[in-house]
Amino acid sequence: MKLIDRRVIKWGVPVLLVLLIAVYGYISFMITSGLTNWDRKQQEDEPGNYGLQYEEVEFTPRGDTITLDGWYLPGDSGKPTIIFVHGIGSMRSGDNATEIAYHLVDQGFNVLLFDLRAHGSSGGDYVSAGYFEQKDVLGAIDFLLKRGVTTDDIGVIGFSMGAGTSILALVEEPGIRALVVDSPYARASDLLTSETTRKTGIPEWLSSIFIPAVKVMGSLFYGIDVGSLVPEEAVRQLTYPILVIHGKEDTRIPYTHGERVYDEAYQGSTIWLVPGVDHVDAFLDYPEEYVLRVTEYFMGQLGID
Repeated sequence: MKLIDRRVIKWGVPVLLVLLIAVYGYISFMITSGLTNWDRKQQEDEPGNYGLQYEEVEFTPRGDTITLDGWYLPGDSGKPTIIFVHGIGSMRSGDNATEIAYHLVDQGFNVLLFDLRAHGSSGGDYVSAGYFEQKDVLGAIDFLLKRGVTTDDIGVIGFSMGAGTSILALVEEPGIRALVVDSPYARASDLLTSETTRKTGIPEWLSSIFIPAVKVMGSLFYGIDVGSLVPEEAVRQLTYPILVIHGKEDTRIPYTHGERVYDEAYQGSTIWLVPGVDHVDAFLDYPEEYVLRVTEYFMGQLGID
């Protein structure tokens, strides 16, 4: 009996460890795959619902070959153009973006709304929490430059992941001097646990066990460097005031992320912490004040009377 016990210990423990490692690796890979693959959604709205003229456009990300689809909404030909950057799992018309765009066009701004890679009708196979989406934003800028728009006549408004992505992208475009970020993340790695729970249903206490492997697999299988997605550090390189908007009751990205971005932003930046508001719902709950704050900011930064 003792001999059998020794054999069990000698062979059973290593086999059990191998099985545990295999299960850990498999679950980690499935989480990584889930976080990089989101169901595409149909457009929630369209400019025609607001009586707006618009042009179906397409362009490529900077340094990439996939095709991104969008809408160009003309306002006053002499006014600046505002680029909208949506969040993860959304699309160009999501989170009331089309209605916000209507108000900006009403003020004379031109607007470019587009689907990030692997969203809406754009090309691309997976999302990267902003790592590759930076190229999409830069591609939108290149699209406008080819149409004769100058960088000092371009502003950007980003929502959720799109807000963090916009900060990271505009570091590469110092000529742009206007940025609104609605519900930004400060550091992507801080949200991996909660996003894993949101996507898979695994409890947060259990999700956290897999995060180290998820980061490694994200790099190995998808080329994503999660550690580089730190808008609260990147924003220090923007040498102009930005506008930060964040709901105080945000259950997806806590408003403290917005505060962290604001704390590192250029002197003269503004933060609007909206009471009683959940994730990217500031416009939904306070439409008039939202439009007023955003249009006044863009007018001031882009030199419009």
